Amino acid sequence: EYLADKARLYNTKQTYPDNSFANRLKTIAALIHSNASTKIYYISSAGFDTHVNQLNAQERSLSIVAEGLGSFTEDLKTGGRINDVTIMIFSEFGRRVAQNASGGTDHGTANNVWIISGALKKRGIYNPIADLKQLTNGDLKHSIDFRNVYATLLSKWLEANDVEILKNKFEPLTFI
Repeated sequence: EYLADKARLYNTKQTYPDNSFANRLKTIAALIHSNASTKIYYISSAGFDTHVNQLNAQERSLSIVAEGLGSFTEDLKTGGRINDVTIMIFSEFGRRVAQNASGGTDHGTANNVWIISGALKKRGIYNPIADLKQLTNGDLKHSIDFRNVYATLLSKWLEANDVEILKNKFEPLTFI
């Protein structure tokens, strides 16, 4: 209740798209601008499990995420908070390279993770572009283990014990 009352104190001038994903980002922005003590916010966006009719579903789902994140990051920039926030965008699974008979793709192993922040030490693409001819059982080969990304965020951003949390030592990356 306290956070909800405090969030009402901040009234953004940023325009957000009219959908539930963007509305949740707007609430998070309000909490950040209101100095809520929460260190991690988590939201999800559906529609990416595209076994069928992938082209249309991906276009719609990616537009919702891109437009919402565009408003959110602009809100953080204009409010002077973009250096205080790190955004991690990920999926719990990748997609296969080959299209299935339904015009979609099935679950795969490798995927991308996007990190957005004004405080990044190294910006850009970390991993080489996947070679579509060098697959493992039809799946892309990853070049960075996602646990290295987690270890980086845990130790360098959240100042947590990444080894204790991940139950193993994963070399942090240099983006923070």
